[in-house]
Amino acid sequence: MRFVDEFRNPEVIARTAEEISRLADPNRHFRFMEVCGGHTHAIYRFGLKDILPPNIELIHGPGCPVCVLPMGRIDDGLLLAQQPDVIFTAFGDMMRVPGTRGSPLEHKARGRDVRIVYSPSDALKIARANPGKHVLFFAIGFETTAPSTALTLMRAKAEGLHNFSVFCNHVTIIPAIRAVLDSPDMRLDAFIGPGHVSTVIGCRPYEWIAKDARKPIVISGFEPLDILQSILMILRQLRSGESKVENQYQRVVPSEGNRAALRAMAEVFELRPYFEWRGMGFISQSALRIRDSYAQWDTEQRFPVPGVRVTDPKAAQCGEVLKGVLQPAQCKLFGRECTPEHPVGALMVSSEGSCAAYHNYEHRKATPLSLSMPA
Repeated sequence: MRFVDEFRNPEVIARTAEEISRLADPNRHFRFMEVCGGHTHAIYRFGLKDILPPNIELIHGPGCPVCVLPMGRIDDGLLLAQQPDVIFTAFGDMMRVPGTRGSPLEHKARGRDVRIVYSPSDALKIARANPGKHVLFFAIGFETTAPSTALTLMRAKAEGLHNFSVFCNHVTIIPAIRAVLDSPDMRLDAFIGPGHVSTVIGCRPYEWIAKDARKPIVISGFEPLDILQSILMILRQLRSGESKVENQYQRVVPSEGNRAALRAMAEVFELRPYFEWRGMGFISQSALRIRDSYAQWDTEQRFPVPGVRVTDPKAAQCGEVLKGVLQPAQCKLFGRECTPEHPVGALMVSSEGSCAAYHNYEHRKATPLSLSMPA
């Protein structure tokens, strides 16, 4: 399959791993952060750590939107779902994320009208089919999913469909990276840049990382060879004393981004002054809110949203894992109280969460044969 099989070729992977070993100075310890949860999942799934030199440490970043959502925002949405005339809709990876009074799936089991949708336009269809109900779409995601929410809101406005609103929890990637770099307990040498987000925003927003922070960043795809090539490109930069933005994922990511998507986002959204991130506190200009021109379709402007603030369970160390200070297995609850079947924290729920990826794949060490298996 084009763009899959050639990026899982065992021979090319072996040669790339050898080149990485040759360039990785054995007298130096390297710490590279993969920002995107999709990269974390691929790294564990394909056992890439096993073929890297031991002095290259991959740090998991805050690039999973389900994981960084504070518990209070989940509680806010679910409080609205308790109203008898409200249909609560959300993506499937939100359904098992715990709030203080249970997850959306548990609220469904209690008789609330909670439904999984595959896109915000699905929620719009439900609103058309249920004119006597109010359909709330719990929007979540980085710039990757924000354009589809924006386009759905534009459609709702054009149709004059007033029994639909969006509870907006979209966040932006650049302030999160800045917060990681500003963290006093974090030392990083480079970044493996997010592929999906970059299809929308392009390469230019990362230039400050190379110019001001003096850290190389390589935007990467998600196949085994994509990630290994990105690591190789980083090592070449470090060896030559460079720090720049490179685009390994050129087959998908345009350097200027997706202009149509960016225009839709600019039409519908504006930046929030502050937004709380799980484990990272309040980060300024780090999330999107719906403009006043779309107030009739903004859940937070149509309903009294309490603005619940909840402290995560003290024993769960989600914040430290999100910032890369701890590896998943170093959390006190990992694999004991907190498992995919009975998650305590969101990092164990989401398909892109580092704890779930570690739990599902790290104990099954990948072999060269597994690298060539179909998806």
